[in-house]
Amino acid sequence: MARILGVDLPRNKKMKIAIRSLYGVGPKIGLEVLEKAGVDGDLSSTELSEEQVNNIRQALDDYTVEGDLRREVGLNIKRLKDLGCYRGIRHRKSLPCRGQRTHTNARTRKGKSVAIAGKKSIKQMK
Repeated sequence: MARILGVDLPRNKKMKIAIRSLYGVGPKIGLEVLEKAGVDGDLSSTELSEEQVNNIRQALDDYTVEGDLRREVGLNIKRLKDLGCYRGIRHRKSLPCRGQRTHTNARTRKGKSVAIAGKKSIKQMK
């Protein structure tokens, strides 16, 4: 099993798909990295040699991925929170930051909906 930047690549997947399991590597960067490393994108991730894995690691040095990228994103969010700007306040309250509506949706950000205690139903009021 190939291990790159502390992440195990998925088994039995083509390299052009398997390399995307790294944080910060999408379709475009993945293909660029494989091209620089001289690895065929249709090669299975289990068929990689140690030399090919080392070439991929060296090609990834040009990009900000995994731990460095996570740290950078976290620091950017912390900066927004410290500034107290609109986006920072939205991050603090765990609400969507990019203009989405929250009246009916945003369950991913807000978490599971909580029932209001003591709310009377229509049948009881009659």
